[in-house]
Amino acid sequence: MSERNWAGNVTYRAREIVRPASVDELTGILAREPRVRVLGSRHSFSRIADTAGVLVSLSAMRGEVEVDAAAGRARVPAGLRHGDLVPALEAAGVALANLASLPHISVAGAVQTGTHGSGDRIGALGTQVAAVEMVTAAGETLVLRRGDDDFAGAVVGLGALGVITHLTLEVEPAYEIAQTVFEGARWDDVLSRLDAVTGAGDSVSMFTTWQDPDAIGQVWVKARPGRADHDALRGIGARPADGPRHPLPGIDPTPCTVQGGEPGPWFARLPHFRLEFTPSAGDELQSEYLVDRADAREAIDALRELAPRLAPVLQVCEVRTMAGDDLWMSPAYGRDTVGLHFTWVPDPDAVGAVLPLIEDALPASARPHWGKLFAMDSATLARRYPRWDDFTALRDRLDPDRRFANDYLISLGL
Repeated sequence: MSERNWAGNVTYRAREIVRPASVDELTGILAREPRVRVLGSRHSFSRIADTAGVLVSLSAMRGEVEVDAAAGRARVPAGLRHGDLVPALEAAGVALANLASLPHISVAGAVQTGTHGSGDRIGALGTQVAAVEMVTAAGETLVLRRGDDDFAGAVVGLGALGVITHLTLEVEPAYEIAQTVFEGARWDDVLSRLDAVTGAGDSVSMFTTWQDPDAIGQVWVKARPGRADHDALRGIGARPADGPRHPLPGIDPTPCTVQGGEPGPWFARLPHFRLEFTPSAGDELQSEYLVDRADAREAIDALRELAPRLAPVLQVCEVRTMAGDDLWMSPAYGRDTVGLHFTWVPDPDAVGAVLPLIEDALPASARPHWGKLFAMDSATLARRYPRWDDFTALRDRLDPDRRFANDYLISLGL
């Protein structure tokens, strides 16, 4: 088998990919296969989904999205992509408080790796999860609900605890958002008023290429009606863009969601890219480090110092925020967080050379995104996750024979 991930930097070693159409078929696979990993939409840039055993794709276990609008819940097949989930929610008149910035990643894959959108008051995608349904290594169906002892350990489970079959997500009545892109902001001004800038909307993203260590190329402000504070941007000299923009300078903005302050449905503004577009052909690599919000200035200043080393291998860097959570293996666990996301050129050697520089320069609160590229070792990771030992104990209970382990997780001490 020579299947690859979306970016093409990982060739899976599995001898085959199997696609069960039911929980019974999945249970049969787990009964006969000693080593299993689950494959989502292949958007992970790390080897987190790799295995020498069998890869299980949930693409054939679609089922229906079951919406209970009165209860504010939607039960969702794990393998469904966000772009396919949205129509079902729209038809029921409900919405999610948060979406990933890319529409083509799977719901469970995004949650299991700690993926997030952005917003001072918005948690990572896993904070919307009210229940997790999985099949364990023993072939048993396990349902964990918010408030259960193991729930907070299972949501961002890294595929190490079992095969997620369904997630129950919190939903709310559908709403509109408007999006405005600003240009001309500078880091010194933003850092002096960070709370005002990141609070200028429900979701705020800042993009820079680090070609100029003092400049921010674009600030994207997404806000529900009545929540935008564009004066916070104008007050630091930023100005609305004179037309639609792509996060990467000079790129056709057609795939991007509508800007210019025009209100539209939540799902047509929260992501950076329209649901009907795949953002690129995969000609990129990605890393992300998430730091304590209290360390934001130190982290940004460290990247400014590294700008001459970053810029030659960087396409764009996105800085955004998220609310803290209680999910054990979430990079936002226990603190409000600032995410430093890097979209690199597709050169693994060049990217691999700068990652240790970034990690050495960032404050000790930095935690990497599990599905992206990083160099941090297992001892450092264990120190940065207060519930690390609790998670490994949970893994030992649910998968004592390490059937869901792979070389990648083992190398991280997981």
